Amino acid sequence: MGTKTSFLKNFTLKLEKLTLVQSIRTGLVSMIPILIIGALSLVFKSFPIAWYQEHLPVFLDGFFLKLLDAIYNATFGLLSVYMTFFISRAFMKVTAEPDIVNGGAIAASLVAFFILAGAYLPGFGLDSTGPKSIFLAILTGLLASRLYLILFKFFRSKELRLFSSGADKELNRMLSTLLPIAIVAISFALFNTLIIQLFKVESFRELLAKFFSLFFSWEGPEFLKGLLFVFLSSLLWFFGIHGSDTLEDVMEHTFTPGLAENMAAVEAGETPTVILTKGFFDSFVLMGGCGATICLLIAILLFSRNRARRGLGYAAAFPMLFNINELMVFGLPIIYNPIMLIPFLAVPLVFFLVSYFAVAVGIVPVITHAVEWTTPIFFGGYYATGSVAGLLLQAFNLVIGVLIYFPFVRIMDRQTEEAYKNNFNEFVAYFKANESDLQKVRICELGNIYGDCAKDLCADLRHGLEKQMRLAYQPQYNYQGECVGVEALMRWEHPLHGILYPPLVVKLAEETGLLAELEELVLRKALEDREAVYRKFGENIKLSVNVTGTTVSTERYIRYLKTLNEQDPFKGKNICIEVTEQATLTFDDNTRNALQTMHEMGLLLAIDDFSMGQTSIHYLKDNMFDLIKLDGTLVQGLFSHANTKEIVGSIVKLALSLNMNVVAEFVEKEEEKETLHELGCDIYQGYLYSPAVFLTKKD
Repeated sequence: MGTKTSFLKNFTLKLEKLTLVQSIRTGLVSMIPILIIGALSLVFKSFPIAWYQEHLPVFLDGFFLKLLDAIYNATFGLLSVYMTFFISRAFMKVTAEPDIVNGGAIAASLVAFFILAGAYLPGFGLDSTGPKSIFLAILTGLLASRLYLILFKFFRSKELRLFSSGADKELNRMLSTLLPIAIVAISFALFNTLIIQLFKVESFRELLAKFFSLFFSWEGPEFLKGLLFVFLSSLLWFFGIHGSDTLEDVMEHTFTPGLAENMAAVEAGETPTVILTKGFFDSFVLMGGCGATICLLIAILLFSRNRARRGLGYAAAFPMLFNINELMVFGLPIIYNPIMLIPFLAVPLVFFLVSYFAVAVGIVPVITHAVEWTTPIFFGGYYATGSVAGLLLQAFNLVIGVLIYFPFVRIMDRQTEEAYKNNFNEFVAYFKANESDLQKVRICELGNIYGDCAKDLCADLRHGLEKQMRLAYQPQYNYQGECVGVEALMRWEHPLHGILYPPLVVKLAEETGLLAELEELVLRKALEDREAVYRKFGENIKLSVNVTGTTVSTERYIRYLKTLNEQDPFKGKNICIEVTEQATLTFDDNTRNALQTMHEMGLLLAIDDFSMGQTSIHYLKDNMFDLIKLDGTLVQGLFSHANTKEIVGSIVKLALSLNMNVVAEFVEKEEEKETLHELGCDIYQGYLYSPAVFLTKKD
């Protein structure tokens, strides 16, 4: 099993690095908003309630129906045009240098698409630019962009430039695309003309439609044609080609007429006999979209242990009720994922076999009513057949599909956990080595395993913030050896990795939008532990809690402090808020007012990681703080850097002159303590006295 899993993993990684795969996948992901908006317009247009359908065309003189038609035609009616655009853009981003990504390839691809789609024909319209031409759009976007890139690089040194006063940089850049676009257009026009002459068709698009129709033009049982249709549509989807849309012509000419035959038979008082209709595939085979992915959704929500995967399931659930499955297909992902190939192909084929048998033997009636493909499961089965048997068949298929997807979901979980464990230590080491630089970027958006690991941790943090967050307390001692304070330190005890590096947790919380909630939680837990802390360390100690400069002066945090203060006043409790420089604290009027409010509530204020930097010194001028904590690197450098003692001595002298206490962190050796004492610093925190410790039940 381990060898097979490793092979699949390596194969998947190699596959995902292919330019073709990256371009198609990125282009299709970019299409998701258009697909969802168009599909939802169809959902509202064809909502399967008789009263709704009766009143929609006449309500406000059909205003809402016209609105929905406009949205649908502007999205699905031009779907292939959007696909050409996004595929070309994705291809250029993957393959070209930044100075080449100038829009020329997109323009060339669109011109090429309209040529091959037959824009010169009298009847050209939305039928040619919609889902039926999606495969042509992918081919054109890739091939035209590749040809454009070759031509642009060839002509780059010979580009046309104008030097008139109105010829700015952008104009000259676009002029440089003129010749490559022209050659692409001429090349595709010549190719299209050749195809027309050789195959006696009106356009290359028509040739593609005939090519796919060839698979279904042979004389044979409709059962085999249906089986082939299900297999091909799923297989095309797996490779990033919208299978249902690519085979739209096949569906329209091979299976759609069956419904009209059944309806005519019912009107004539005869028994309808055509089993395979468009409604048959939509209602019983492609539930939740191609691959019957509503079964995958349920399997994930019921059985997956991966929180990020379950989060995707919750996000994709609503559109998948209406058979819109792009979020699941690209978010999981399914395309180019060898683990999902077997169930993605098998489940629709099993559904086809089961459903065909059920209708053929008369357990379920044939389809006699038209239903849109966006009709939710159970409604679709009932309305299409006019029988509860159609609903029950969908329910039966649903159970089978979930059972088939179940083991593959668990395989993905195991593979993810294995990769997660292997990548985690490398990710933490990377974060520690680049901590200061990474504060300026979003690590969840890194395009590598580090970004994937960060996203998984963010999903875990969102779920485990309350339950898995613990506090450790590190005591502070004076020179006489008396405990004078403790610092509450946040610790996330991850169920798989144990205690995580705290600065990484803060960074993840910030990117997840949970930083304020995390810091409020730390303060609340510290206050809840206060009595136990006093019993363990002493009654008169100072209890310190860290808050980042990002949070400390926000209205939300001040409101939270006021709420806590109303419940149990801070005055006389010796509670200290330590401001950490996760982000620089801006001293404007709002900040001064916030700090003043904290003082008025009886809170002490401290500056964490204080040094001789301009930012740290700036904090002292308004005299808003009660104590400062020396930057730990200064303490660690007392004996390794010649000027450190003088720097520490200056800071201590400055602080004492402002009536501020000084706490030294990272004190690990007796000689460090004695040196700090000589420099005037008499409060210490570090391993010389104690590491951070967790409270026990005895405390």
